[in-house]
This record gives sequence, C-alpha cells and structure tokens, in this order.
Amino acid sequence: MGVGLEAESLFERLILEPGAIRQVVPYVQERQFKRLVVAVDDNTYEAAGKELAFILKVAGIEFTLCELTPNETGDVVADEATLVQLMLELEPGISDALVAVGSGTIHDIVRFVSHQCGIPFISVPTAPSVDGFTSAGAPLIIRGIKKTIPAVPPVAIFADLDILKKAPQRLVAAGFGDMLGKYTSLFDWNFSHLAAGEPYNERVALITEQALQSCVKHAEVIGKRTEEGIRVLMTALVESGIAMLMFGQSHPASGAEHHVSHYWEMEYLRRGHRALLHGAKVGVACAEISHLYHDAIDRREFPDAKPEQWDQYHKQISAWITNVPSEENIRELLKQAGGPSSLEELGIDDNLFKQSLKEAHNVRLNRHTLLRLLNEA
Repeated sequence: MGVGLEAESLFERLILEPGAIRQVVPYVQERQFKRLVVAVDDNTYEAAGKELAFILKVAGIEFTLCELTPNETGDVVADEATLVQLMLELEPGISDALVAVGSGTIHDIVRFVSHQCGIPFISVPTAPSVDGFTSAGAPLIIRGIKKTIPAVPPVAIFADLDILKKAPQRLVAAGFGDMLGKYTSLFDWNFSHLAAGEPYNERVALITEQALQSCVKHAEVIGKRTEEGIRVLMTALVESGIAMLMFGQSHPASGAEHHVSHYWEMEYLRRGHRALLHGAKVGVACAEISHLYHDAIDRREFPDAKPEQWDQYHKQISAWITNVPSEENIRELLKQAGGPSSLEELGIDDNLFKQSLKEAHNVRLNRHTLLRLLNEA
C-alpha cells in the first residue's frame, strides 16, 4: 500500500485497496483461527460488519458478533463498562482472535481487551478518521479521566477503499484534522527534546512529516472523497500510526493540540454532552495552538508572564515555528476537507476554551510542550 518497508515487519498483513474485506477470510484460515469475536457498533455494523459477518458465515468460520452498547448520550465510549462488555464475549481457551470493525474508539476498546486477554486482533477500519489504527496504546476513559494504557497493535489490517469512500464527510474531515495536528505535535516534540531531554528520533519525525505533507498536498481531493484522496489520507493515517509504533510513544503525533482535545473530551463527558469527533477537535485545537505559539514566538505576546528560559530557547523555536502554518492557513485547510474550522462550529464555549488553554498541559505532565512552559511561567 505504499507505507514503506517498516510495515512489512510490523504486521502480518497490511492491505489498503478496494475489496480488502474479502481478504479477511483467507488470512483467518491461514492463521487457523477457529473462533472469532467481532466488535461493532450500530453504524459500523451497517458500514462493514454485516458484510464481514456474511463472508465469515459462508466460509464456515465461527464468530460471535458483539454490538457495543452506547452510553446515556448515545456514544460508544472506551470506558470500563464497554471494556467489560467485550471481555464477557470472550471464551477463555476457545476464542482465537478479536476483530475490530470500526474507527478509533472501537479499535481502542479491542486493542486493550486483546492485550489483557492475550489474543490477537484484526483491524477492519470503516472510516479514515484517526491515526490510531496501528497504535499500541489505548486511550481509555477511566473514572472520567482520559488515560493512555499500553496495549497491542493489530496483527493485520484490512482497509477496504470501497468501504472507506462511503464514510460520512465528517469522519473523513476528522481524519484530515488528526493529520493536521502533526504541525504542532512535531513542534512540541522538538521543543520537549530541547527543553527536557525527552527522546527524539529523526527518522520517525520524517515519516510523520511526509505523511502530513501528503495530506496537505491532497486536501482538495480528500475533501471531495475521491478514491485517490481517501487512499492518500488512509495511507497517511497508517504511516503516522506506524511512526508512533516504531518510536514506542505518541510524541510524533500528539502534542498540546491533543492535550487540549482530551481536556474538551473529559469535560464533555462530565457535562453529559455528546462526544465530538477526535480529529475534528484536534484540527481546531491545532489552529488555536498555532495562534498561541506564533503570538508568543513571533510577537512575544504571552498568556501570562514571559518564561524565565525564553531567551535561552527563542532562537531555536523561532526556526521551528516557521514550519507551523498560521491559524488562518490551518482553518482554510480544515474547510477544504469539509470539517469544522472554529470553536464555534465545534460548539466549544469561550469559558471551556480559556480553561483548557490554562489547564490542558496537566493532561500529560510527562510531556514538556511549549504550552506547559507558557502556563508555568
């Protein structure tokens, strides 16, 4: 699928092409999996679960279909209740593998259960909406707090372009927004390495940068959901996930923009509001973080006081910030992809936004982002 040699050693199968779902059965038979548990929700069952169930049934492969239950607001959430629901469908010593049919949340649920129960899982994405398909970490909501728990990546990925092209525009735009977030995450990764000695890898950073630029170059066709656009976007999302897998942590793809997004997500859960799409939040947060960082670096306009170490870092971060587009440019790219480009479109109120800029760095206190430095001044 054009994601480089790294994929060949990380996965037993990685297929991105029309009709990829039909290659699940030959793989399952090759691995001699006799009993599967297939995780879906209402939407992903219609998008791909129904077809996969038919294919498995015709092939004589036994499976249990687990339709994950939404919470009170109508969202399937990667929380304790949903994790237990899936675990209860597994039969110890009998279930051979799990299948995640869906997008980010279903994959997070399945990868955690896969890890905890010691059985492999297969990925069948239904929308190019996140870069977490290949991730080894599972972002879960534990007692209302977002935590990323070590888990496992899939053993195989079957990304069917015929299915992915039919994904709603808002999901495609969310995937594009998740990729745009790499502008600020790559900046923050450089900064954390400079300011706190956090680990850094040039090759991994280059893989992420190239995936980002591929999406930006094809923003128009991604917005139009052409086969080329969806292929480019899904390839970039997989490459970003592979970069994190190679590095062993999420630094390449997650900085202040993700911390702000997670903060909004936890507050929405606390308020009992419907969840916002992860990538939609990340894209808008990226624009806001770009504005904050350019203000501080280019214009020396700080949210509070000037950090003590500012003059020490200023020359280097001034060079890095040139790689982060302006707030206006990021919003224009989000519009091209057909997604929300502002806080107002997302529904994030002014008080929540201001609060998140001040407190979101606490979401990951082991990350030394520029947002953290500005807030701790």
